Amino acid sequence: MQTMTIAPNGASERSTIVPRLRLGRPKRKGASAIRLSLLAGIAAMAPTAPSFAQEGPAASSSEPGISDIVVTAQRREERNQSVPIAITAFSQEKLTQNNITGAQDLSGLVPSLVVGANGSGSRDTQSPTLRGQGATFQGASAVVIYMNEVPLPAAVTLNQQGGPGNFIDLENLQVLAGPQGTLFGRNTTGGAMLLVPRKPTDQLEGYVEGSIGNYDLRGLEGMVNVPIVEDKLLVRAVGAYNDRAGFTRDVVWNKRRDDVHWYTGRIGIMMKPVERFSNYLMMYGTRSSTNGTGFINTGINIAGMSAFGLCQEGPSIPAMVSSCDVYRKQAELANELGPRKTRLGVDEFQYVRTWGLTNTTSYELTDELTLRNIVSYQRFKGSYSYDSDGTPLQQNDQNPTRYPDFPVSGLSEFGLPLAGFNNLPGNTAPRDNLRALTEELQLQGAMLDDHLNFTVGGFYYDQKPVGPMNGPQIVFCPAAFTGFPIPGTAACSAQQVQVGISTRSKALYGQATLDFGVAAPELDGLRLTAGYRYTWDTVKGFARLYTPVEGTGNVVCGSDAQMVPVGEEARCGFSATLKSRAPTWTFGIDYQANRNLLLYAKVSRGFKAGGFNTYSVRPSTRTYEPEKVTSYETGFKSDWRLGAIPLRFNGTYYYSDYNNIQRVTGDFNPETNAGGAQFLGASARIQGVEAEVTVRPIPELELGGNLSYTDADYRNFTYTPLSPTLACNGLVPAGGTADASCNPFQYVTPWIYNLNAALTLPVPDSVGEISLTANYSHRSDQNTEALLPPSQQPGSILTGYGLLNLSLNWQDVGQKGVDLTFFVTNATNKLYRISNTNLYQSLLTAASVYGEPRMYGLKLRYRFGEGR
Repeated sequence: MQTMTIAPNGASERSTIVPRLRLGRPKRKGASAIRLSLLAGIAAMAPTAPSFAQEGPAASSSEPGISDIVVTAQRREERNQSVPIAITAFSQEKLTQNNITGAQDLSGLVPSLVVGANGSGSRDTQSPTLRGQGATFQGASAVVIYMNEVPLPAAVTLNQQGGPGNFIDLENLQVLAGPQGTLFGRNTTGGAMLLVPRKPTDQLEGYVEGSIGNYDLRGLEGMVNVPIVEDKLLVRAVGAYNDRAGFTRDVVWNKRRDDVHWYTGRIGIMMKPVERFSNYLMMYGTRSSTNGTGFINTGINIAGMSAFGLCQEGPSIPAMVSSCDVYRKQAELANELGPRKTRLGVDEFQYVRTWGLTNTTSYELTDELTLRNIVSYQRFKGSYSYDSDGTPLQQNDQNPTRYPDFPVSGLSEFGLPLAGFNNLPGNTAPRDNLRALTEELQLQGAMLDDHLNFTVGGFYYDQKPVGPMNGPQIVFCPAAFTGFPIPGTAACSAQQVQVGISTRSKALYGQATLDFGVAAPELDGLRLTAGYRYTWDTVKGFARLYTPVEGTGNVVCGSDAQMVPVGEEARCGFSATLKSRAPTWTFGIDYQANRNLLLYAKVSRGFKAGGFNTYSVRPSTRTYEPEKVTSYETGFKSDWRLGAIPLRFNGTYYYSDYNNIQRVTGDFNPETNAGGAQFLGASARIQGVEAEVTVRPIPELELGGNLSYTDADYRNFTYTPLSPTLACNGLVPAGGTADASCNPFQYVTPWIYNLNAALTLPVPDSVGEISLTANYSHRSDQNTEALLPPSQQPGSILTGYGLLNLSLNWQDVGQKGVDLTFFVTNATNKLYRISNTNLYQSLLTAASVYGEPRMYGLKLRYRFGEGR
């Protein structure tokens, strides 16, 4: 195992820092010749300026190279270039330079990665899809986000993991591509995102940073690191506040949607009371509250409205029946306002409260064996409302009430109370209210003079609700009755949705890497890796959906359409339990041909847990089965010199056999006259290539780029349409078998590329260090619809776009411990969409969510203490 001594926070990268390397575990005995030769090789390549995707400290060397970063992709510290896994890693400095504050900002910078709302009604969802594998509505994530080796708590009603603010004060961020279900806690098919917080050090140091920018950006961040007892008791605390006005004006409520308002804190305590023993306790907490997402209406299905009786054409319209021209007018007004203004029927909001603690205990049993225990307890509480039709009409309004934290008064443009249409009482229960508990015990070993490295252990995960989780929703309300339930019916009344889902996972795992150099010196560098994991999952859920029937004292159940008296809503509920178990494994071989070239090939099996279907309308669809993927991958990582010019070139090819893909579609049970949703199990093959190049033509300039191509095709994807549908096999009648296998794969951007440059200006040391960075990333078109061809779902194809980000960094201004950063994101002010509702054929409206406009700002940081 190899590590490097990292420069203190804010230290000049041109300082001379001696590399300190180790293989496997720190040894108290003499280093081997292999270890010494590797040390010399790494020192010869040590950098003097930062790399975009991989960054490390400067080192004493007459020839500048391309820096590397220490990663933990195999649950132990290793150089990125020595790990046979496709990894894209960012230091905290690079996250800051590119103004990356959340997963959404990584889209376009990481090969094969797409980050978006994935059909959710929240911009904050930021669900990652990697190599074509992600999360759909109600489905579990295929790319799990870990903080300090522990999966962040996952919301049930949204594809959201944790809250904002997790990207501050990180040692690094690592994106691992491909199945990672052998060594990491939650089984995944697409990959993992690792957030590695900076741990306390022996230096008394800290910083205070303020930021200001357009859209009233205001931010404050601070850190202090205190060695209370030298090398025995170390504490590091960091806090941040971020506030920014929204860039979408809601002209109905006179508010700015798509705003940012959160604050967070984290404290880490490292205890080393005796030799061989250490304990790291990390605690964090985040609060966020915003004005919701600015949905922009892009069309209304007039033919569908008329067919459902929601409007009527012609000059003579019966009383209390809407003219279809009312809906046309809403679409016209939205078009006139443009993409930065909207007219919503719901005063949207979203809040998140999340906190937790993680405790990692490590005890060196011997020089070769270490016992580790990682336990965590986390809470997630959140609520939200949204208007996904993007009009003042009640066509698809989720939770159209105001949470008590957000009081409002007055009248809307329709003369209705702002506290909520239909005089709904304030919903005091959150949509998500859960806790997550994890426990992991592992034994790590480095034996046979570091030729055998292994990890074995057990993992336990338990997430469940800790209070009520519910919220109302309104769909299919005729324009003439917006704001008023229709007497004697359930039309225009708010459907009450109450859910509770518990997930429990248990696993035993083991993985080992053997270097054949232990048998013969000429085989040194040829390694075999094998890992196996067996997981037992249990998902339990209940749902209760019912709608009051105005003036009758009854409610109609959403799952079976039966009528029950008010007070007996429990009869509308249903529950189900899904138990599943499966092995996952990895088998690979790699060869360190020389210190500059690593070749590898592997095959891995992963699976993503099944779940509970809240909107089931028949017993057979109340749960859905896990996804499974078998991935074949081969690649290389290389470092070369073209004369005096260092060059890094990494490449990967992968092929995935993907089965039982969780795709959601509508459902209708004619026996009960109830409508809902069901999960379909498709199969596909996905293949792709990923490449990364970095070159330093002169010591002061580094150029880089990456490219990925994802080719995803369904093998089998059939379903039963509820109405006549144009499918791959032609026009299919209701109740027939429709083939959707010719449709573009959902949430895949086939082509992604990034170009980046970092230039360090030749200024005297007394001035500080001044650098300029530029990043241009481009994504091709992306399909967001699961079933229908693009011709049937307007806006389902998100047009490709490119974004240019720039930054000017002046570190250690006048050697006074002051850093200045000026940043610009989306410098060309590109207008682009990041999400589409895909409801044109089901809920008869279309709306989009747009990406951020040009953002710019200035950050001023003052560093103090020993590390400045």
